[in-house]
Amino acid sequence: MRSRYAAFAVGDVGYLRRTWHPRTCPADLDLDPAVRWTRLDVLDVRGGGPFDAAGTVEFRAHHRLDGERGSQHEVSRFVREGGRWLYVGPVDETR
Repeated sequence: MRSRYAAFAVGDVGYLRRTWHPRTCPADLDLDPAVRWTRLDVLDVRGGGPFDAAGTVEFRAHHRLDGERGSQHEVSRFVREGGRWLYVGPVDETR
């Protein structure tokens, strides 16, 4: 999770694609260079240990855009495939 946040912060689209599950990775991934990511707060982690195949991370990522502060809150799903953790997407909280 932290490495993906760092990739967003520096605009590393290649890393984001490599760590995104191919089933859910968008065809176009355009990052807004005007967004300045300023802080990541990891709020909760479930699973994701050395013997787990899946896990979730709840986070709040803070940013600035045009002088305004904002944040993104998400509970993200990850799966381990081939020894690598891949981002699947947000948890559907309506289920």
